[in-house]
Amino acid sequence: MTGARCVAFVDDDEDLRTANVQSLDLAGFEVIPFASAQEALDRLDSEFEGVVVTDVRMPVIDGITLFRTLRRMDPELPVILITGHGDVPMAVEAMRDGVYDFLAKPYPADRLVSTVSRALEKRALVLENRRLQEQLEDARRGDVTLLGETPAMQGIRAAIRDLADTDVDVLVEGETGTGKEVVAAALHRWSARRARPFVALNCGALPESVIESELFGHEAGAFTGAQKRRVGKIEHADGGTLFLDEIESMPLSLQVKLLRVLQERCIEPLGSNEVRPVNLRVVAATKVDLEQAAARGEFRADLYYRLNVVRLALPPLRERREDIPLLFAHFLAQAAQRFRRPAPPLTPALTARLAERDWPGNVRELAHTADRFLLGLEPGLAGTPARPQAGPADPAPTSLAERVDAYEARLIREALDHLKGDVRAAAETLGIARKTLYDKLNRYGIDPAGFR
Repeated sequence: MTGARCVAFVDDDEDLRTANVQSLDLAGFEVIPFASAQEALDRLDSEFEGVVVTDVRMPVIDGITLFRTLRRMDPELPVILITGHGDVPMAVEAMRDGVYDFLAKPYPADRLVSTVSRALEKRALVLENRRLQEQLEDARRGDVTLLGETPAMQGIRAAIRDLADTDVDVLVEGETGTGKEVVAAALHRWSARRARPFVALNCGALPESVIESELFGHEAGAFTGAQKRRVGKIEHADGGTLFLDEIESMPLSLQVKLLRVLQERCIEPLGSNEVRPVNLRVVAATKVDLEQAAARGEFRADLYYRLNVVRLALPPLRERREDIPLLFAHFLAQAAQRFRRPAPPLTPALTARLAERDWPGNVRELAHTADRFLLGLEPGLAGTPARPQAGPADPAPTSLAERVDAYEARLIREALDHLKGDVRAAAETLGIARKTLYDKLNRYGIDPAGFR
């Protein structure tokens, strides 16, 4: 019983209930009728995404009591009261307590429809704000690069959760800065290995003369300067997860040894004849196409096929631009706390400029840009968008709700711009009803004719 157009209608008068339900149904709403407040309370819960319309005068549990009960369940659930003439002062008082609005009998059907439409818009914003806050909380727990609601990121998060406890080795592909190590850490954190070490090694950051010892360890006297025994990264990760970043940089001679580790789960440190078993999961990351590298002879084909059991491809930031405002807002809040400066608002002009960039450094570059912007070192993000936006300029939003409004308005303008002002096509592209889109066009002062 959820949906962006859902209305719970509560009235003990069957004739009035039927007439109102018909009016709302004709207006395109999904209506759930209830003959009593108790029926509504039995079925509504905190997951209800719609609004409630209720008569005030009902036996056993009246509309005011129903409102107060629902308010305890969800303080932000819009409730609209239907009152008789004598109940208007009581309804006005109830609005001070948080009732969204009231309708005094008799009222025209279009008044009911318009009031419900406004209440549903408010409800949608509340639910969107909650979703954004939940994502920001996830980010504060360390999953910032996984933040986002584009289909690609939803798929990545779902895949990580599905794979976390499987113990299968994973190959993570993605450009620089897309968050490959974050994915590896999430696979470890959400797995049964979480209590054991997560060991990361960048294969491209160490010279060839050192990386073998770093990976496999060595015994005292194994080579000049090896004065004592050293436990390598692989052995240190025993019981946990080994993350090998930039695996394409690993020397070919070491790839043979790594292949044996993957196949047999054992290591042989330098200077030792002892084979030691290891119990670990390997997550390898690359910023190049390993299949093509193997075809060129730059990477062992057998190791590639051994690693390529499960592959996760992380999208670059330019392919998930809808996630940029949320990511940038998070990084900006972090920078504000770190540098002890107030975070400026995320204006439509700023989000437009952010969306125009290609972000070759991806999320890492976005985070550094947020730091520089807070410190006043990003003049390119100041001012108006380079590409004019049709329609009147929006005021700079300050609250989270205003930021969501600005973002929604920008998406509508982009859809209209792309579709040359075709409202029907824009509604289909945005996945909303045409009436809803027209309501939003009126709300944000957007004229489709300006995009033709």
